[in-house]
Amino acid sequence: MTVEVQCEATQVAEVVVPQEELVAANKVIEEVEVNEKVKEDEEEESKPNTIEKSSSYREESNFLSDLKENEKKALNELKSIVEEAILGNTLFKKEETKKSQEEEGKNEENRDTDGGNIEGKEEVNEGDLDVVEVDKEISIWGVPLLPSKGDEKTNVVLLKFLRARDYKVNESFEMLKKTLQWRKDFNIQSILEEDLGSDLAPAAYMSGVDNQGHPICYNIFGVLDDEEIYNKTFGTEEKRNQFLRWRVQLMEKGIQQLDFKAGGVSSLLQINDLKNSPGPSKKEVRVATKQAVDLLQDNYPEFVAKNIFINVPFWYYAVHSLLSPFLTQRTKSKFVFARPAKVTETLLKYIPIHEIPIQYGGLKRENDFEFTVSDCEASEILLKAGSTETIEIPAVDVESTFIWDVTIVGREVSYKEEFVPEDETSYTIIIQKDKKASSTIRNTFKNTEAGKVVLTIKNSSSKKKKAFYRHKIKK
Repeated sequence: MTVEVQCEATQVAEVVVPQEELVAANKVIEEVEVNEKVKEDEEEESKPNTIEKSSSYREESNFLSDLKENEKKALNELKSIVEEAILGNTLFKKEETKKSQEEEGKNEENRDTDGGNIEGKEEVNEGDLDVVEVDKEISIWGVPLLPSKGDEKTNVVLLKFLRARDYKVNESFEMLKKTLQWRKDFNIQSILEEDLGSDLAPAAYMSGVDNQGHPICYNIFGVLDDEEIYNKTFGTEEKRNQFLRWRVQLMEKGIQQLDFKAGGVSSLLQINDLKNSPGPSKKEVRVATKQAVDLLQDNYPEFVAKNIFINVPFWYYAVHSLLSPFLTQRTKSKFVFARPAKVTETLLKYIPIHEIPIQYGGLKRENDFEFTVSDCEASEILLKAGSTETIEIPAVDVESTFIWDVTIVGREVSYKEEFVPEDETSYTIIIQKDKKASSTIRNTFKNTEAGKVVLTIKNSSSKKKKAFYRHKIKK
């Protein structure tokens, strides 16, 4: 009764909310007073009715043949404007040097009262003017922006800005210009090489890919409730600025994994763990995280395929219900919410079991020296209500060490492990006594005679459940 789950990297990270939505939503958040003493009830019947189910979201195609006529027209118009701006050297703001500013001041002082020429000003011949070299190699996220270069990735990047502004060409171009200027001012070019410390590493990190190959970014908000980490992160303005730079660095690292091809991967999957999160009452954390979110929304358009919120506390439903009317259906369609009891079940809809961390009911362990990427195949068993299923691992070779992983979605099952010798006169060895399975299980056994390792799972509940397992000979 097993089904093989193959480990394949099938080709396919911040949801950008339009600015007008953000303004209205932020006003609502400031006015919300939430009673955090309300205990969260994990039972299905207590789930607030104010949370509407988001419709499924399918990423829009980046193939030109799949675009609507108005979308093709908008893309061509934007490409034409970008081409002209690059060749005309008008993408960036003109920088005035201190010297030119000082000379301008002198010129004002020497100007005739009748508005005549500046005293002592030398006429500049056309040949004396500096020749401004046009930078045709301007790029963003490693993708060239000059459309005439003919790179298909240019279309993918420009489509991100168009979609973020509902295909309004002028607004999309202005967003692109502001992003390029911000990247220049923020010195993004060197950010990947910077050492910004490791204190916040547990708060947000990249790990694994989903079923469509999107890199996964985990945001663990509960870490920010730690007083020591809070002081190190938000204690001073300098530290808050470093926090912003660190979060941008993480985003850039995630983008390094994207290929920006028309049929490839050009966005991230985002997991937001709200367990033990500080809540809306802790203003300092809220302001700092809002700054980071605003910065990412303004400068990384359409970089999140799905935004999954797990371990959602009661108060978050109240906040979301107030924000929901200000969000477009496009934005809401990217949101997924999972209560604590439904975390593993929800993540499995988007992420293979071997890529889900063990703390969320999956098989993935960081720095795992036992199972490598090539060992990621897992088998699935359906546990019917009130049924008992067994997993048998052949142990024919004597003096071999076997290792296995088992996880049960939904828990509430009993589990035991034993070694059954091939020789009927030998005794069965109990490896693990019958107990309730409450977390992902890993165990090993070295056999001294031929036989088999038998894993027994008993589902005594009234609901169907799933179990996943993998095993190998440990060398």
